[in-house]
Amino acid sequence: MKPLNKRQEQILLSLKKLDYLDRDQLNRIHRLGTIRNTNRILKQLSLYLSSYREDYSTIYYLNKEGREYVTSEKIRKKTNFVNHVLMRNQFYIYAGFPSEWKNEMELNDGEYKVICDAWFNSNGKYHILEVDYQQTMKENRIKIEKYRGLYKNKGMENKLGYVPPLIWVTTTELRKKKLTELCKGLPYGIFTINDIK
Repeated sequence: MKPLNKRQEQILLSLKKLDYLDRDQLNRIHRLGTIRNTNRILKQLSLYLSSYREDYSTIYYLNKEGREYVTSEKIRKKTNFVNHVLMRNQFYIYAGFPSEWKNEMELNDGEYKVICDAWFNSNGKYHILEVDYQQTMKENRIKIEKYRGLYKNKGMENKLGYVPPLIWVTTTELRKKKLTELCKGLPYGIFTINDIK
């Protein structure tokens, strides 16, 4: 097995960090050029990748060999959660590939606990990302109330010197409108997936 070049290794490391990426996302993150060139590069990595087709797109993730190459212990499989992750990763691209980006981070002040979809630093400030793919608005309301509690207790504000904005990515304009109503009084930003493509 010949060693991989730097770009090939970077692709595997992106999949380690972001779990699942579709072909277009890999193309944008690694500037792979034409679709034909992207397909060629990903075919060269087929020993390390699993993939499947969904809605006119090919989705990639690390297989056993890929995980071993980048020392990742997290086993990924084709699940219903993949579209949620792809939306999160679309925001990662939209935000300019923040170097500080942590998925599924727990925020806990002793009274309120919430696991955000991503915690990231952009322009010198931390932000919280929530992805609204198939949750009910009731679930979103409960989560927003937990954030309200965290913000009210000022734990993060005292630690950071400011309140990190709560950023949402959702699927439709209607859901965006509902989330806007739920987030009133908080520092927030809401995008539809079309806003960030």
